[in-house]
Amino acid sequence: MQVGVAYSESAQQIWLTIEVPDDAMVSEAIEKSGILKMFPHIDLSAQKVGVFGRLVKLDAALRPGDRVEIYRGITCDPQTVPRRDGVGSDEDE
Repeated sequence: MQVGVAYSESAQQIWLTIEVPDDAMVSEAIEKSGILKMFPHIDLSAQKVGVFGRLVKLDAALRPGDRVEIYRGITCDPQTVPRRDGVGSDEDE
């Protein structure tokens, strides 16, 4: 079956379509994609993964057409970053 594997950094984004066995798990798709060789700093023991934006475990079963996503950690705390004027403010209400 075909699935996609996606990973994104600020300077580079990659989305690969690969063939995996019908009983493949998320971890198998990531390994087979070669993304871990392209981005050796990816640490699957620390980074979260998902399928179509929904967090899953590495042993989650895949379905045809699924998009496996490897997530990066948050680089800044959203609670400490000031909001930009006019974006999400209540001033206009």
